[in-house]
Amino acid sequence: MPTAPRPRRETVTGVPRGIHGGQGMRGSRAPGHAPARSEISEQTTLGATYVRSLMRSQLRTALLGLGALALLIGTLPLLFLLPRVLTGASLPVSGPFVWAALGVVAYPVMWLIARWYVHRAERNERDFRGLVEGR
Repeated sequence: MPTAPRPRRETVTGVPRGIHGGQGMRGSRAPGHAPARSEISEQTTLGATYVRSLMRSQLRTALLGLGALALLIGTLPLLFLLPRVLTGASLPVSGPFVWAALGVVAYPVMWLIARWYVHRAERNERDFRGLVEGR
């Protein structure tokens, strides 16, 4: 009579996973933390790299916004000289033009820069949170 093959030995190294993609019998996720979250909370080198990555992306966003704002504010004096150059007058005739330039050009552009900055900063944080939560 032939002998039955010996069962293969297995080493259990983690929580048993169900058939449904890592979910147990009740449909809940296996306990534990996402790797990135534990790396950050334990303050390992990899966790510090994750946090530095977030800080770098936030700094890049802030510097781009600040550069755009500086470019806008820096060009305003040149814009205010435009009526004097076009008319050739030595007296400043740019009173209404200054208000129009500020109201139509400068303030809406500043609002757009601020809106872009907030949107980009929130997207950076959402991407980081997705990385930490393992999504």
